[in-house]
Amino acid sequence: MLQGKQTWLFRNKPVLTAEATIVGPDEGQGPLKDRFDVVHPDLMLDQDSWEKAEKLMMEQAAQLVLKRSGLQKEQIQFYIGGDLLNQIISNSFAVRKLSIPYIGVFGACSTSMESLALASMIVDSGGAHHVMAGTCSHNCTAEKQFRYPTEYGSQKPPTAQYTVTGAGAAIVSATGEGPVITAATIGKVVDMGIKDPFNMGAAMAPAAADTIAMHFKDTQREPGYYDLIVTGDLASVGYAINLDLLKQKEVDISQTEYNDCGLMIFDMEKQKQLVQAGGSGCACSAVVTYGHLIKLMRAGELRRILVVATGALMSPISFQQGESIPSIAHAVAIENGVN
Repeated sequence: MLQGKQTWLFRNKPVLTAEATIVGPDEGQGPLKDRFDVVHPDLMLDQDSWEKAEKLMMEQAAQLVLKRSGLQKEQIQFYIGGDLLNQIISNSFAVRKLSIPYIGVFGACSTSMESLALASMIVDSGGAHHVMAGTCSHNCTAEKQFRYPTEYGSQKPPTAQYTVTGAGAAIVSATGEGPVITAATIGKVVDMGIKDPFNMGAAMAPAAADTIAMHFKDTQREPGYYDLIVTGDLASVGYAINLDLLKQKEVDISQTEYNDCGLMIFDMEKQKQLVQAGGSGCACSAVVTYGHLIKLMRAGELRRILVVATGALMSPISFQQGESIPSIAHAVAIENGVN
């Protein structure tokens, strides 16, 4: 059901019945290392390219979430997913082995919540009983595509973020045990004219603030309704800007805890020289949400969370042609004990 201008309320409460997360070595050195299902010790995963390594992580996450759910792949009606690579090849190639009807999406780093929102809408409307949502990213493939060749070893400014190497998958079902998805606010494209690919937090923060403000306006909820509001990958720069923008919009989130997946996934003291401002990438919000936050919900430590994944909708071509960086944010509300 549409609520307000941009928000879906899910009357039938689709259930998150299973999740799986795969990460790389740097994420395995962070504070959430014990929350992920698989931590790979190297970036290549015994493949002959970083792109193939990224695809393999997505395959592994999809197979693991199937195993955990107890479902056969024939019972999954749709797979919805995307990634950062041109033509979303990591997901498209990974799904070849699943042989599940496939909906490819691109929301840059917002893809985790974009795919989860769409999966929830399909299930809530009766269009499917089980839908898998997945996304992935790899530090070396993203650096190579959007910035400089990884081997170049370019020095990065303190505003730069470090693309998370990982993959996350979840299954949304019409019935079952687990937290439920109660709402999703679909974001608008927001562009404040920022052109620096090493300052993604500043580019994406206005989109995050816009979506968060619209979520509360549409739902008539107060920020204190949630135990936690978490943005996807604004890292330290975007985190601070988002707080300032929300104050300007008269949205007071001091009533609840606010954090950012890009700050949670890495040790911002021990790993700062590597990650600079913090984490980013499609996998950032996916693995933190599916690997850590949902575990807290299943353990009863969180009851209601709002996950706001953010994405920079640029391409190598748009950057080379001097375009600014349009951004977007999608918010998904996940709750315990609502059925």
